[in-house]
Amino acid sequence: GSKKERKSYAEFRKFLVHDGYHMEQFSVYSRLLITRESSAMHIARLREHLPEAGEVTVIQMTEKQYEDRLVLLSEHKEKPIEEEGAQLTLVL
Repeated sequence: GSKKERKSYAEFRKFLVHDGYHMEQFSVYSRLLITRESSAMHIARLREHLPEAGEVTVIQMTEKQYEDRLVLLSEHKEKPIEEEGAQLTLVL
């Protein structure tokens, strides 16, 4: 991307981190939420901060679905799955 697009992405990433999102892997962020109402609010905030050339896919899942996810890593890395206890997870 252009210099302007890279700067826009960096600003969006800073917004995500400041707003409590956790980077699951490169360009995949998640945020644990308590209710569907808070999910709607955060989706609106994402729309407000979306970079001009940006595209974000939002996947909502329940706590149980999030807990049942698999994290596959090479033998050289170990990463514990974080348990936050939320009822709804927003994955970008």
